[in-house]
Amino acid sequence: MSPRRARRLPDAAPRRSRPGTGRAGTGRAAGGSPDGAVGPEQAESWPDGDWVVRLVPGAASVKSYRCPGCDQEIPAGTAHLVAWPRLSPGPSERRHWHRPCWDRRMQRRPGRRVGR
Repeated sequence: MSPRRARRLPDAAPRRSRPGTGRAGTGRAAGGSPDGAVGPEQAESWPDGDWVVRLVPGAASVKSYRCPGCDQEIPAGTAHLVAWPRLSPGPSERRHWHRPCWDRRMQRRPGRRVGR
């Protein structure tokens, strides 16, 4: 049995969009950001400051990153989160974290003591 082939529609035929997409044939959900991350930005307050956090689904993760919490690689295609200080000067402050590492970061890194 041969595999099923997709039939090409005539240019004048109306096209249906897939649920969850902004336009027909695009893989990005409606309202997605230009860098491919689909999750909405959320503000979080922690003892170490105010942060903006965005969840990155595995399908939107196209590069590998290093998690600052465990110093392990986050391979491409793995769901994770991106966090940056709320009052950051730009994208250079963004860090990609495993979700459990982000949640445990205050337990593993107590506040630094200056001058001791």
